[in-house]
Amino acid sequence: MKKSLILSLVTGIMMSVLVSCGSDSNDGSGEMFDASLYKNPQSLDPQIACDVSSRTVISNMFSGLLALDSEGAIVNDNAESYEISDNGLTYRFRLRRDNYWFCDLNGDEDYSEGEYFPVTANDYVFAFRRLFNPDTKSELAGNFICIKNSEKVLSGKLAPEETGVYAEDDYTLVFSLEHSSADFLKLLTTTPALPCNEEFFYSTKGRYGLDEDSVISNGAFFMRQWFYDPYGNHNILYMKRNSVNSQYDKVYPSYLSFSIEDSQEDINSEFISSDLDCISTLAFDNKFNKRKYSYDSYRSITLGLIFNPDDPVYSNLNLRKALAYGINRESAKEKIDSDVEMAGGLIAPAITLLGRSYRELSADDTLSVYDESKALEYFNNAKSELKREAFDPVKILVCNESVNPDELHILSQQWSDLLGIYIGIEEVTESDFYSRLDSGDYSIALYPVTADYNSGISFLYQFSSNPYFDIKSDTKQSITDLSYIANAQDYVSAFSDTERDILNQYCYIPVFYKNTYLVMKSENTDILYEPFSQAVNFQYAKNFD
Repeated sequence: MKKSLILSLVTGIMMSVLVSCGSDSNDGSGEMFDASLYKNPQSLDPQIACDVSSRTVISNMFSGLLALDSEGAIVNDNAESYEISDNGLTYRFRLRRDNYWFCDLNGDEDYSEGEYFPVTANDYVFAFRRLFNPDTKSELAGNFICIKNSEKVLSGKLAPEETGVYAEDDYTLVFSLEHSSADFLKLLTTTPALPCNEEFFYSTKGRYGLDEDSVISNGAFFMRQWFYDPYGNHNILYMKRNSVNSQYDKVYPSYLSFSIEDSQEDINSEFISSDLDCISTLAFDNKFNKRKYSYDSYRSITLGLIFNPDDPVYSNLNLRKALAYGINRESAKEKIDSDVEMAGGLIAPAITLLGRSYRELSADDTLSVYDESKALEYFNNAKSELKREAFDPVKILVCNESVNPDELHILSQQWSDLLGIYIGIEEVTESDFYSRLDSGDYSIALYPVTADYNSGISFLYQFSSNPYFDIKSDTKQSITDLSYIANAQDYVSAFSDTERDILNQYCYIPVFYKNTYLVMKSENTDILYEPFSQAVNFQYAKNFD
C-alpha cells in the first residue's frame, strides 16, 4: 500500500450538494453539486493519474469499456458486448455507437460540427499504446502485463504498435493476451484502460491532461474551467453535464463545481457546519450528527502488526508467534465498535470475487487461531533464545487517523494477562508514522494495507512490493503467479493458500478490517464511491431536498 493511503482517505473528496436552478423533473436530477478536492489534481491523463483528486475528476469526465456497479460487479459501460476465447487469450469487444467525445470549444455548448465525434476502437488502441510506451513513464502499466508484448514494449524492445491491442473495425476492439488472466475484466474497469483520442492528444503539444484546454470528455461531464493558483484562495474546477452522452446514458446533475483546497481542517469544518453535504472519511465518529446523514461503509482496509526486522527483541520469530497465537479474536469482537471487525486473513471483505465478498467465499476464521498453550510455548522459546526472563514495556506505533486506540488496548490486555508482557500504544500523525518506519524508529507498528483496485491480486501484491514486509522470495513469486490464473473460481483456493503462506511467516499479523465511509446528507442518493481508487462519481447522483 502506498504511503499516502491514510492521508488520501481522510483527506479524500469532500462533497456538497446545493440546489441549482431546479430539478429537470421530480427524479432528483438537474441539481448542481459543489465539491471540494484536497489539493490540485496532478494530471487528468488517465494513463498516468494516480492521486485521488485526479481520479475523481477523471471518473466523472471519462467512461470506459466496463465499470463496477455499486455492489462491485462488472457491468458493460461503453462496451455493448464482449466475447472471450476458449483459451482465455482473446477478448473481443463490440462498442456502443452512441458514446461521443465532446469538447466545448466555443464555450456555448452548441454541438456544432467538430465539437463532438464518436469514440471508436482506435481510441482504446491508442490509449494502450501510450500506456506501455516507455516515454509515458506510467506507474500503472505493470498491472496490464498480461497483454501480449506489453513487457517487451515497456522495456523498449518492441515498438508500441506491437502491443496486443487492435481494432478490427471502428467498433470492434480486440485484446490479445500473453497469458490468460481471470483479473483482466476488472483491470478494464480501472483508469488506465480509459480511451485516448490520438488526434486530440497530439493537438495539446505535450500538455494533455494538464489544463482546461488540454482535456476532452467522453463521460458524464466535460470541463468548463480549471483554475489553480498555488498562492490563491479561489481555485476551482468547474464541469457541466455532457448532454450529448446524457441522451443515451442519463447524467442526473447539471453541474459539478470542485473547489480546490489545501487545508483538510477547513474542509472538515465546512462539512460539520453543514456547508458540505458529503464526505469520504476514515472516521465516522461522534463529531458527526448521525441523524442528519446517511452513509455507505466499506471494509476496504486491513490493519495488522508489523515488526522492525532490526529490533533486537521483536525481530524474534518465536516472540512474534507468541503474540499471534495470543490474540483471542472471539473474545475481542464483543468489545470493539462497528468501525472495525476482527481480522484473521489479509484480504479485506470489500474485495469482491464472482459477485460476492471474497471473505464470504473464503472465511478467515481458520487462518489465524487463538491457542494459549502455543502462545506460551513460543513465548518461552523466545525468552530462551533472547536469554531473558522478562521484556521491557514497548509501544505499538499507530497513525492517529487509523483506528480508535481503545480497540488495541483490548489486545494489549490479552497479552498482559496471558504472557505478562506490557505493550502500549503510541499515536502519531501520518507523516510522523511513515517517517518513523523509514528511519527504523519503532519496534511494532499497526500498518494499513489496501488494494489499488478491487482485486485480491492487487491486495496481495502489496505484500511483495512493500519494503516493510520481509516475505520470502518464493512467496513473492507465488503472488506474481496469481495473475496467470485463468478461472476466477480457482482464485479462492489460490488466494487462501497465499494468505496462509504469508501469515505463517509472521511478518504481518492481521488484527482489524477497517471501514471507510461515504457520508451524505439524507436528501442525497446515488453518489457512488469506489473505496480502492477512492474516486467519487456523480453521474447518477440525485437530490430530493
